[in-house]
Amino acid sequence: MKYIVMLGDGMADYPIEALGGKTVLEYAKTPVFDKLAPVSEIGLCKSIPDDMPAGSDVANLSIMGYDPRIYHTGRSPLEALSIGVPMGEHDVSFRTNLVTLSDEDNYEDKTMVDYSSDEISTAESSKLIAAVDEALGDETRKFYAGISYRHILLLHDDTKKYKLTPPHDISGQKIKDYLPDDAMILDIMKRSHEILKNHPVNLERVKRGLHPANSAWIWGEGKKPQLSSFKEKFGISGSVISAVDLIKGIGKAAGLRAIDVEGATGNIKTNFMGKAEAALSALLSGDDFVYIHIEAPDESGHRGELDNKIKSVEKINEVIGFVKDGLDREGIPHRILIMPDHPTPMSVRTHTHDAVPFMLYDSTKAQNGAPRYNETTAKASGVFVEPGYSMMQRLINK
Repeated sequence: MKYIVMLGDGMADYPIEALGGKTVLEYAKTPVFDKLAPVSEIGLCKSIPDDMPAGSDVANLSIMGYDPRIYHTGRSPLEALSIGVPMGEHDVSFRTNLVTLSDEDNYEDKTMVDYSSDEISTAESSKLIAAVDEALGDETRKFYAGISYRHILLLHDDTKKYKLTPPHDISGQKIKDYLPDDAMILDIMKRSHEILKNHPVNLERVKRGLHPANSAWIWGEGKKPQLSSFKEKFGISGSVISAVDLIKGIGKAAGLRAIDVEGATGNIKTNFMGKAEAALSALLSGDDFVYIHIEAPDESGHRGELDNKIKSVEKINEVIGFVKDGLDREGIPHRILIMPDHPTPMSVRTHTHDAVPFMLYDSTKAQNGAPRYNETTAKASGVFVEPGYSMMQRLINK
């Protein structure tokens, strides 16, 4: 038996007036989902506890089978693990976004224009984060380059508590009420703006009509994670496929292999079929399990891009169709879990705590499902899975 998780990050939504009162999942053309739905278990899963942050770190830990109340130590440490940042027991890492802030002279008066700086390329952002590290790094702190706008700040021997805000939660808003409560972190952000605003990379971006990555925004702090082995926990081994360091970090911490796919970007321009091909190849080469993570619906939700969110769901439908067809051709029995980690509704452009719809398909056993897979049919099923970390056991042992 092979096991696949098809994780469409943030693809759940609320009814949208522009879609005639339908959600994105209800509106999108998803023939593979439609074929599987009548013979699959469909329901809702509470992936994020109400008293924990509605973040992809909490949600994906949960779906991967780890109780976030036990294993969650912050988002950034998982990303740091993915890119090989050496963390000591008393170190604290922070996610460091390269963001676009508006042009007011006073830092506090600026607006969060773009939390991803037009999804800046890794080649460009690496130069910018290197400039920040050269100016602001020292024996107590260091900046590490990640992918696109996502980078890491590591503080050595840090014991403080912080109140920090994810930049994607405040798109289009004045930053004044969301600035760090720590003077040192705020000082780093302000000084980074002075370093970056006239950097040659940003001047060139402005000439090309792109947003400049003119400030570091620091958030998502945490200490080194300690996850138990996925294989020891569930009796199977496998891989994660994602463009996002967070997911790769969770996988590595759990002892899973992180597969890199050329052209995987974490947005609508990602190499969807490259991920599908990598997943099928891993399964045919001996992996028992593959966790396919696609970030595009979440990024589209944060950016308010309805057409791209619809397109990303339709592409996810094609990805799982490719993987399933390949397993069917080889006569390999399989179970597929399709779900988001959390909603990223277009109306709020950030994550919510709502339960998410799931579809669990077993090639060896038809179940009484629903005509389609979406939020409405999941709610109508009466199936409710809580806690969220029990979903992995449901996939493997059902």
